[in-house]
Amino acid sequence: MPYYASLRKEDPEVRVRVAEGLRRLRKAIRAEIPARTLDGDLLIASWNIREFDSRKYGGRLVDSFYFIAEILSHFDLIAIQEVRGDLSALDRVQGLLGSWWKYLVTDVTEGASGNGERMAFLYDSRKVTFGGLAGEIVLPRSKVDPDILQFARTPFVCGFKAGWARIDLCTVHIYYGGGKSLDPRRLKEIGDLAGFLARRAKVDAPPAPAAGADPAPRASQGADNLILLGDFNIFDPGDATLKAITDAGFVVPKVLTDRAGSNMARDKYYDQIAIWRGKRFDTTDRGGVLNYYDAVFRPEDEALYAADIKPTKSGKPPTYKDWKSYQMSDHLLLWAAFKVDFAEDYLTELATPGAP
Repeated sequence: MPYYASLRKEDPEVRVRVAEGLRRLRKAIRAEIPARTLDGDLLIASWNIREFDSRKYGGRLVDSFYFIAEILSHFDLIAIQEVRGDLSALDRVQGLLGSWWKYLVTDVTEGASGNGERMAFLYDSRKVTFGGLAGEIVLPRSKVDPDILQFARTPFVCGFKAGWARIDLCTVHIYYGGGKSLDPRRLKEIGDLAGFLARRAKVDAPPAPAAGADPAPRASQGADNLILLGDFNIFDPGDATLKAITDAGFVVPKVLTDRAGSNMARDKYYDQIAIWRGKRFDTTDRGGVLNYYDAVFRPEDEALYAADIKPTKSGKPPTYKDWKSYQMSDHLLLWAAFKVDFAEDYLTELATPGAP
């Protein structure tokens, strides 16, 4: 759990407000998210934390940093989108989580579409170790499309190890565009990325050995499993945008196929987690969307924050809904649990007479 001791230094009114919010949040999370263990299932999450950290409307309150840290502390490995150039907000959250929490980030993506954003992976190093691979994906030129368009925000891929599994995770913040469900550039970015990663996964996978033969050497030093996750700006699971991911060979865990949306209104499916499964890694029946607004920054809390809702330059105050989206986010958190402990399976195989 995060460090709460510094709350004692806050003004008594703020301290009480944050502590009460944390109690509600912890209760809501415990009812929905399985407890983390160092040798159990791997809890992976994806969260677009809006303009982390923006100074819009006066910047984030101390409440928000504690609430964000509390949420993140219940997962083992989190892909975070919309981290800004200034890493002080991420550093502040890491400080609340503890020294065993580590992060990896990209450089800032420049240009109008890049929006000055970074991609990040935050992980508990007691459970997850960095495998050495870290890179941003740039598509190669091809004979078919020599002038291929690069991504508005470059996808970030890192390799990790957890339990018996080696996993490459690629996090994205796909182009949004004009707010329509099938923006051509968005569809192309998703299709190009999914296809590129699928081709790489097929190259990395060794051929199946003949009966009694030793396994073939790997074609490269890639991981056994691949996860594609992040903010895809997918409006509906029936859209061609999601089909571009599954057509490439990625699979959305069954537990995430029948769920509400991950935006504040719960009607858009922007955030996704899809896998290319290899070995010693499996889905579970646990996962979903965490709606933290059921516990913090609730409608009935508006009066508590009235003095903190600063007006814009025009002098007009923002709506409570818009303001709180810059305190937490306009995205909810998407998560799934994965099996990475295969000790029992392995021992059962060894104990089976005639097993290779």
